[in-house]
Amino acid sequence: MFKIKLLILLLISFIFLSCTKDVQNQNRINYSLSYIGGEYEGLVLKNLLINNLSSLNLYGDSAIYVLKPSISHSSSLFITNIDNTSDRIKVTSKLIIEVVDKRFNCVTQRFEESVSQFYIFAESDKYISNNRAEKKIKEENTEALVKEFINKLKKPDAFCEKINE
Repeated sequence: MFKIKLLILLLISFIFLSCTKDVQNQNRINYSLSYIGGEYEGLVLKNLLINNLSSLNLYGDSAIYVLKPSISHSSSLFITNIDNTSDRIKVTSKLIIEVVDKRFNCVTQRFEESVSQFYIFAESDKYISNNRAEKKIKEENTEALVKEFINKLKKPDAFCEKINE
């Protein structure tokens, strides 16, 4: 008798579980990406955006909202002390992303952020290390900016600005 009661309770619990819905994924906003220029830096940015959006189930090719990102990197000499014993190169990366609503062809959000790092500039006989350091810093800056964008990404507003074409 005890086994029959347990089986009936188990059957009832299965019925209740089968009637529930996954409400969390309803009304989910998806984003797609437009063309990103910038050769290698653009490819890194595209991969990071797709990976981060996909991990949060926010990426879709046929989405209403399109991300129009652009990234730029600039380098400048950065001297830290008075006697000029160590020259450093400061790499500044700037990310601009506009969230465009395809239905109304207007911008719903605009993200603009920059971050910078520096490295100690080696002499000309070790120039390969300078190139590697600059490339690594650009990738790290891009990754940090994408994470910042994902953290600040919010539901698009109902009102938006028209795009001037």
